[in-house]
Amino acid sequence: MFCPLMLLSDARMSGDASDEPARPVYLCDRTSSALRIDGRLDEPDWIAAPWSDPFVDIRGTAGPIPPLRTRMKMLWDDQALYVAAELQEPQLWATLTERDAVIYQENDFELFLDPDGDTHRYAELEINALGTVWDLLLERPYRDGGPALSGWDIAGLCAAVHLDGTLNDPSDTDRGWQVEIALPWSALEGIAPGRGPPREGAVWRANFSRVAWRREVVGGTYVKAIDPATGRTFPEDNWVWSPQRAVNMHEPEYWGRVLFRGVAAGSPPLVTAPDPEGPPRWLLRRVYYAQREHQRREGRYTDDPARLGLAAGETERLTLVVVGATWTASVPAATGGGTWYIREDGRVWRP
Repeated sequence: MFCPLMLLSDARMSGDASDEPARPVYLCDRTSSALRIDGRLDEPDWIAAPWSDPFVDIRGTAGPIPPLRTRMKMLWDDQALYVAAELQEPQLWATLTERDAVIYQENDFELFLDPDGDTHRYAELEINALGTVWDLLLERPYRDGGPALSGWDIAGLCAAVHLDGTLNDPSDTDRGWQVEIALPWSALEGIAPGRGPPREGAVWRANFSRVAWRREVVGGTYVKAIDPATGRTFPEDNWVWSPQRAVNMHEPEYWGRVLFRGVAAGSPPLVTAPDPEGPPRWLLRRVYYAQREHQRREGRYTDDPARLGLAAGETERLTLVVVGATWTASVPAATGGGTWYIREDGRVWRP
């Protein structure tokens, strides 16, 4: 891995849908040679790696179709996970230059990574068209108390951008920008202790997002556009790989799946079957949503599964234990024996 540049509303679904929402799957292949992290994506393995489908509105079909295309691709080797993105953009704009600034206050590209899929202790990385990054560790989603550790850095991070146009120049029309990122496995120890490089066939949970603000030109400079109806700036657009059903990236149960393959980039795709453990995990997530609603409505959790809006067959499989202000629910795993658990702070796991 060659790194020439080191850059420094709680709205949600109610959880009453019995079917697990469909999520995209990306087949992440091995790179056969070192990648130069310069944002250009011109190495043979990058050219061979397939692009994801274009990003959609964060709310899925409830939102409008994005007017600008955004897509990503991924590779991996024994040293790092590589992420690339292509963002169409006729008005290249970025001003933030300090690492760990709140990058989403401007146009950006974002990635979210949860290796063990327990919805806790996951990484977030944001980057703008200047190559300024904000990397942080979430101990748990904001809905479950956070916190977000902005002082956490991805050690050895390599990130670069390539601009197809001129930055911060309203006098011309740009074409877009590309992002290239290398995340060393060693740096991900903080979110995936002892994991190291994934084994072939491993599945991690991830999502990718683009924040886009409406702009206007004032005094020859881009500024955020003002909504004449409110006198305030228009809200940002959020376009994502795996739709979240609400304007909230911090619901990891809606993220997509990354399947690591040991084959060379560009190998024939395979048919990916639904995750057999998806249904029991989703049942527990519905219990989590229902318990939150019950606690909001009645001031306490319930130990009666029948009061959670579940079907009879589902309550028969569910074990629910409430102790004071805490609770744990469990269901049998679908394959290989064992049990899935979830608790009041939303962490889901299989020992």
